[in-house]
Amino acid sequence: MARDIQITFDCGDPAKLAEFWADVLGYEVQAPPPGFSSWDEALEAMGVPPEHRNDASAVVDPDGTGPRLFFQRVPEGKQAKNRVHLDVRAAGGDDENRMSALETEAERLVSRGAERIGRHEPDPPLNAGHIVMTDPEGNEFCLD
Repeated sequence: MARDIQITFDCGDPAKLAEFWADVLGYEVQAPPPGFSSWDEALEAMGVPPEHRNDASAVVDPDGTGPRLFFQRVPEGKQAKNRVHLDVRAAGGDDENRMSALETEAERLVSRGAERIGRHEPDPPLNAGHIVMTDPEGNEFCLD
């Protein structure tokens, strides 16, 4: 039996990172519970003090098919290279137009706080090429 999964990011600024990944993936920041117009209103009603209202955030696929991404505040910064990373399918095909589309997306994400690490050229027949990036907190991901 297949199981649903959630992908969790340890980070310093959950709200900011959630907004970044919502933009990258076409996701939405998870709506507050029913009966509340904002998360601040919901957290106030739950008794969460203001200094803890950015301890967590989440983004969801508006179509309900992709995994939920959860962002939780941790006190320490990123320590080492990720052993697991996301591959964001940002272009189809395997021709030079594909790499051009990846370059365009990489430039857009850099303007949103990502950092470009490197480009790996296509090496047919198995490697269609990709661009290595980091999110605003240094977590690696690939555009492919």
